[in-house]
Amino acid sequence: MSSPYPRFPKTRTPEFRLLGALLVALALLLSGCASVSLGEPGSSPSANENAGSPAAETARPKVARAPSPFQGALSEIVSVNGAVPQVAPLAAPADLWERIRRGLKMTDLDTALVRDQERWYASRPDYIFRMTDRPRKYLFHIVEEVEGGDLPMELALLPFIESAFNPQAVSRVQAAGMWQFMPATGQSFDLKQNAFRDDRRDVLASTRAALDYLERLHSRFGDWHLALAAYNWGQGNVNRAITRNQREGLPTGYTDLTMPQETRQYVPKLQAVENIIAQPERFGVTLPLIGNHPFFETVTIERDMDVALIARLAEVEETDFRSLNPSLNRPVVMAAATPNVLLPWDNAEVFERNLRNHEGPLASWTAWVVPSTMSPAQAAERVGMSEAQLRRVNEIPPRMMVRAGSSLIVPRSGQRNADVPGHVADNGRLALQPEAANLRRVRLKARQGDTVAVFARRHGVSPVNVAQWNNLGVNARLKPGQLVTLMLPPKAGQQAAARTPTSTTRKPAVQRSPARVASSSSQGKQPARR
Repeated sequence: MSSPYPRFPKTRTPEFRLLGALLVALALLLSGCASVSLGEPGSSPSANENAGSPAAETARPKVARAPSPFQGALSEIVSVNGAVPQVAPLAAPADLWERIRRGLKMTDLDTALVRDQERWYASRPDYIFRMTDRPRKYLFHIVEEVEGGDLPMELALLPFIESAFNPQAVSRVQAAGMWQFMPATGQSFDLKQNAFRDDRRDVLASTRAALDYLERLHSRFGDWHLALAAYNWGQGNVNRAITRNQREGLPTGYTDLTMPQETRQYVPKLQAVENIIAQPERFGVTLPLIGNHPFFETVTIERDMDVALIARLAEVEETDFRSLNPSLNRPVVMAAATPNVLLPWDNAEVFERNLRNHEGPLASWTAWVVPSTMSPAQAAERVGMSEAQLRRVNEIPPRMMVRAGSSLIVPRSGQRNADVPGHVADNGRLALQPEAANLRRVRLKARQGDTVAVFARRHGVSPVNVAQWNNLGVNARLKPGQLVTLMLPPKAGQQAAARTPTSTTRKPAVQRSPARVASSSSQGKQPARR
């Protein structure tokens, strides 16, 4: 019987030998497949038993094929839709509080201090309602910014702790705005603070700066609780507290560090507010409905405009306009520095329509740079307004001279009728000095909680001057009882004596204790802008 395997020439090259070996192996494999049952569906025992008989071997084809796994006729080929089904998106909540709840992702802090803060807030439902109703103008924008930066939504609640969402809030250490920026920190984040505006109060600018700052602190410490502590206490202080614990082999988490009581309670306060907003029913609290939609629209102005005119054209109250634009310090908006203003959503279109139809001047105020040091009375005479009006519009306290280079808001006239140039609008300052040239030197004691700025405001002088007189920083803290040098103008009796020829019969003016010296403007909550 002839061999079923192919034959090769007697003279074989290595390539032929290799090819032959491969073909032989393949034939053996196929032969085995045909002679051994694979237990496939449809195979019968009798067929498997006869597979090894001589008759079957004789009838075997030269090339064996594995049986097909398919039985019966093939189905007709038809086209189908191969598109991947879309995942149904989660519906956007109508309530902004629900949107906030969905974005909470910080590690919860569960301590006795948190429970204390929860009890404090829950026992004051009226206060909770007022506090949560106040941010309805600003909260949507803040939530949008937090989501856009992929940040934890707890950060949107931080203004509750900082300022109760009051953009006009000023702390005893001169931190200002919803996010409570200190002057120097605000400057490092390009928040302008000049004679015309304070961007630490600006809704858009301060929110951007605060979230940038918090993100930077989180990158530094790798922990949101430590980042929040640094926001409240300062990055350097948190660094030093961590270093102390590391030297002593102690943990360096937020709850492990030694820190001031205010910072110790800072994160627990935020956690308590978060818990109440997450589950208001648990605490018996009712939150005011805040819609998940914008409250305001940004409108661009191309010319200087009076605040009163913008409000009138937008058909809103001036107080409402200022609540959305709290950074403005003066009665005019300068397009070179503040080209965008915020208006309630529905009033933005009203403003633009009324502006197109408006006839007449857009601004009745402009800025005047004082050429030389002069009194407010002299400045008022130069620009054609009363001294009282000049002091009120520019917030000049009593017994102060206006120094050369200061920028004052004054009425427009034929000589001063142009829009304020950018370099003045962005850098205008109000520098003051005491009216009398023959100043007297006094040393007064600081009180508990005093800073240079607070002490200076109480005595009606410039913080910059106090810092210079005492070789201190403008934002330096003062110790209780610390003696601080002030250069104050002479008292009324001394000024009269200086103007009157010396008389041997005139009694000297009665001297009062320096501790009782205070400015009539020292009770104001905000200092004069510098």
